[in-house]
Amino acid sequence: MFNSLVPFPCFPCGRNKRRTIPLLQNQQLLRHRDLHRRPTPAATAHLPLNSLTLSFKMDTSWMSLPRATTEYENGLDKFLDFIFSTEGKNGQISCPCIDCSNQIWVDREEARTHLQCVGFIKGYRIAPFISESCETPMLDAEDDMQGLVHDAFNGFGENIHENEIGTQNESQSMPNTNAKKFYKALEDAKKELYPGCKKFSVLSFIIRLFHSKCIGKCNDKGFSMMLNTLREAFPYASIPKSLYDLRKIIRELGLSYDKIDACPNDCMLYWKENSKKTECDICHTSRYKANENDPDDELTIPDTDKKIKKIGAKVLRHFPLIPRLQRLFMSSKTAASMRWHEESRTKDGYLRHPADSPAWKTFDFNYPDFASESRNVRLGLASDGFNPFRTMSVSHSTWPVVLMPYNLPPWMCMKQPYFFLSLLIPGPSAPGNNIDVYMEPLVAELQELWDINGVETYDASTKSNFQMRASLLWTISDFPAYANLSGWSTKGKLSCPCCHKHTKSQRLTHGNKYCFMGHRRYLPGDHAFRKDKKSFDGTKETERQPRGLTGSEVLDELNGFEIKFGKLVKTNPDLPFNWKKRSIFFELPYWKTNLLRHNLDVMHIEKNVCDSVVGTLMNLDGKTKDHLKARLDLQEMGIRPELHPKVQNNNKVYLPPACFSMDKKEKDIFCRVLKKVKVPDGYAANISRCVELKPPKLFGLKSHDSHILMQQLLPIALRNVLPKHVRYPVMKLCRYYKQLCSKVLNPNDLVQMENEIGKILCDLERIFPPSFFDVMVHLSVHLASEAKLGGTVHYRWMYPIERYLSTLKSYVKNRSKPEGSIAEGYLAEECLSFCSLYLSSDVETIHNKTSRNYDDGGFEDILPIFSMSGRPIGATVVEILDLDILAKAHSYVLFNCSEVDEFRTEHLTNVRHENRKLREREIQRLHSETFESWFQDHVEELHTRGDHRITEDLRNLASGPAEFVKKYKGFIINGFRFHTKDLEQNRKTQNSGVMLEAMTNSFSSAKDNNPIMGDVTYYGILNDIIELEYAVDRKVVLFHCDWISNGSRKKQDENGFTLLNFEGLNPHNDPFILACQAQQVFYVADRVDKGWKVVIKTTPRDSYDMNEQTCLENVETHLQSDTSTGPQLDDNMNIELVRRGLNGTVVDKNTLVFDGDEDLFEAAS
Repeated sequence: MFNSLVPFPCFPCGRNKRRTIPLLQNQQLLRHRDLHRRPTPAATAHLPLNSLTLSFKMDTSWMSLPRATTEYENGLDKFLDFIFSTEGKNGQISCPCIDCSNQIWVDREEARTHLQCVGFIKGYRIAPFISESCETPMLDAEDDMQGLVHDAFNGFGENIHENEIGTQNESQSMPNTNAKKFYKALEDAKKELYPGCKKFSVLSFIIRLFHSKCIGKCNDKGFSMMLNTLREAFPYASIPKSLYDLRKIIRELGLSYDKIDACPNDCMLYWKENSKKTECDICHTSRYKANENDPDDELTIPDTDKKIKKIGAKVLRHFPLIPRLQRLFMSSKTAASMRWHEESRTKDGYLRHPADSPAWKTFDFNYPDFASESRNVRLGLASDGFNPFRTMSVSHSTWPVVLMPYNLPPWMCMKQPYFFLSLLIPGPSAPGNNIDVYMEPLVAELQELWDINGVETYDASTKSNFQMRASLLWTISDFPAYANLSGWSTKGKLSCPCCHKHTKSQRLTHGNKYCFMGHRRYLPGDHAFRKDKKSFDGTKETERQPRGLTGSEVLDELNGFEIKFGKLVKTNPDLPFNWKKRSIFFELPYWKTNLLRHNLDVMHIEKNVCDSVVGTLMNLDGKTKDHLKARLDLQEMGIRPELHPKVQNNNKVYLPPACFSMDKKEKDIFCRVLKKVKVPDGYAANISRCVELKPPKLFGLKSHDSHILMQQLLPIALRNVLPKHVRYPVMKLCRYYKQLCSKVLNPNDLVQMENEIGKILCDLERIFPPSFFDVMVHLSVHLASEAKLGGTVHYRWMYPIERYLSTLKSYVKNRSKPEGSIAEGYLAEECLSFCSLYLSSDVETIHNKTSRNYDDGGFEDILPIFSMSGRPIGATVVEILDLDILAKAHSYVLFNCSEVDEFRTEHLTNVRHENRKLREREIQRLHSETFESWFQDHVEELHTRGDHRITEDLRNLASGPAEFVKKYKGFIINGFRFHTKDLEQNRKTQNSGVMLEAMTNSFSSAKDNNPIMGDVTYYGILNDIIELEYAVDRKVVLFHCDWISNGSRKKQDENGFTLLNFEGLNPHNDPFILACQAQQVFYVADRVDKGWKVVIKTTPRDSYDMNEQTCLENVETHLQSDTSTGPQLDDNMNIELVRRGLNGTVVDKNTLVFDGDEDLFEAAS
């Protein structure tokens, strides 16, 4: 096995010194290098370099014996047994051999080999209660800087010193540039910040400083001043001289980007074979800025030999994707998560993650070789333009292209630290259809990643190399950008990309736009609406629902057409239908087989639909779709004569009130509901700021405001206004969007939704004018179908992308070079995000930053009733609790502790046996009243007998709580923030609503002996938060509430809403619940029935129902959780198009209508 003594070239060990050990065979040598990738997190934080303190006694004389003796081997085995049982981390220890010096973590087999071959480091000993100092102590910090350096340089570390294997003379090979960077970073990771510093190395201190700057958003000048102050205060510390020097150190751990010159007219990129050209091949515009006429690439400064490189007129910044994907695998912190979609995902048929979707599964079926490797990456691509200057007075549009890896679990893959900025397309104008020119570098990388050979990548979780491949699943964008990415124009009569050439639209002459009203095609063939001409557009509907185009069909339609890009190109051929180009993504071999290539954005569609609905119902200026031009279009189409405009004297036109028009009282009710609503903390913005009462109107709604309004508040505000045939379809539309945005989707529910949305839109067509049905309203019909293919919308909508664009916008510090600022800011943030993975767990980073409503997670190894999570907020008040209330609280704790169940059963059996003549209801009452005292005596009796079931915690529980209790005004648990009713009186939020779902015995009467056990939902208002103390660190938190379950104070209206009445409510006999049992609801006051409130359930933010128990019966989707089936409308009901008892609108004929409409007015009069 052993050949000779040679220099041992183990790069990951980080040693570049002469050290000889017995030469292993090549295979073992390579395995040694694989095992030495890096230490585990914080692995070396608590171990000294040349000594180890162990509190046990052991014969150590064997350590001085020759290593080939049996005694040495036996002693070594006993030592390894002990050290792995006490100090082992994930099956590894820091190896105390001469070469590893306690700095490298290895498994047992490798440690035995090292200690057998080269022996222990000098001074290493096992001594009881003695800690021996060492010459070069390891840092007593938990930051894993050496692990960071090893992971950051693994990409090329395999090639460093590779030529040293088998070479006798180490000096023949000098470190290359990457090796020098590695050794310098490793030196900084090991070097103390100042002599004797145990907490920080040079590298960890620099990263901590820069991390604080970025998290705290400190500007450059302030940070530079702080650096100078630190250097003056600690001249003996190795602190960078300037922010520039600090950034240089950190950049060595990060990745870079490429600058690619582009034609200013978006015709071509100057890269690959065009990299040396100086003018565009298509428009012949100069590559460089026009301030110089020198044809050379460089300018020479007069009287010097110094040359200045010319500046490109337009520069694309390309952030290579491959090394960024490789880093996900090379980092031990994220490598295992890249297999989550295959190894840890719940596979029960429900849609929670893109890996559950038919689009993903079909791709796996079509390409089994790709699917066989779970580490192959699935990507989503998003793009949109934004103004980097935060002001609309400057017209500038910068277009980033962002990628997100879907291999990661839900709590990671849509978070900003795992977004990859791939391209940064410069402004000032948007690229439009020419975006394909800028996509070329990215598509080239995707083609390389799709190649059967892939890219060799090191996986830190398995400590092995594999061939990484990647594929693009789909794109995400708003509707205008959809056209740029797909090639199908989203304007004009064929603007729907899903209906494509079968889009059914009609040009509105007076509205000067297209309307899309052909939704009867989505109904069953025998539906009565198909033959109803009067209620719709005056025609019968015989067509079927259109089918979307496959990728192959798209290629067939565009086959033979050659498109040139560029703003000045005017000679492109006319493509069929609404096509403007063939998307560059079709250059990817698999793109034509993808089920869902481009996503409709639910965020923007929902926002536009909400604006149209609210604007039309409230008749808001500039938002309503019902105006004079809309009525003239009705008249021209020859439908709904009741609503045609009527000419009056003095050039006035009277518009009859439509059935969806609100009177003044209804508008007041509608606005007061929204004005007075209070929602839980963090649930939504303060929507009341967007509501005015005089005059009643809504304004300034943001996208998320519209999201909350559409799904929760709009149906409630419409409860008591408008006729049923108007109110019901709008409520159903709101319910459809609420179901669509569920985090868990049932494929069967989506089929039902797909069928319902066509009927909903047809109901709306019967009441709203054609001008209401713009393309955004029409696109609603396709959203459920896309969810069937792509899964939940949370991975396919623009909300996380829009937030990311805001982050990119914050990087702009130099307004003269916005794209450069963004690029440099992104690199710094990307590097910091990577480095922060290796910081101590007690340092707040972008990865472990706690949410606003985090709780403390509770305690372990104690009675579960005492280990509840949660944390109080606000002031603490200590007081003596009334004995009756204290008894009720203690009784509730006993009856909700699973460890007491067997004792409760025993006591109930005794009560029944002793009171055979009593009815069951009385027996239950006696059981509740006497159990507490019986349980206390019984536990003490069993403890005296030595019963093993009686633990100290159970004795504390039986003894009861102290009379002194703590009271709080706020408490955070289960991801919810709860406040008492008194605290929130003057606040804009409502956090006192509580809901409890419990199994309860129900008696039909006092004589009933057969109670029924069933689920009962209790709704309450939080009055007090009480903490009972049973012993030191043995506490239970209870909520004291006013409760309503059933009876006259609870009802359900015709719209399916649950209403409660808390006014004059008597105290409940059992007012307590455990804090951990509480779910949060909020209440919206009914403005017609005084005292009644509509209840709305909420879910905590950043919660992911992954159904880890994989029990299908326990999975609850939105349709199952929504007890209301929604209001129903009779299809055969006659609709009154004019609202009786309501005055119409009088408008000025001359100011709103074109001269060509005079004939229509004469006919109307």
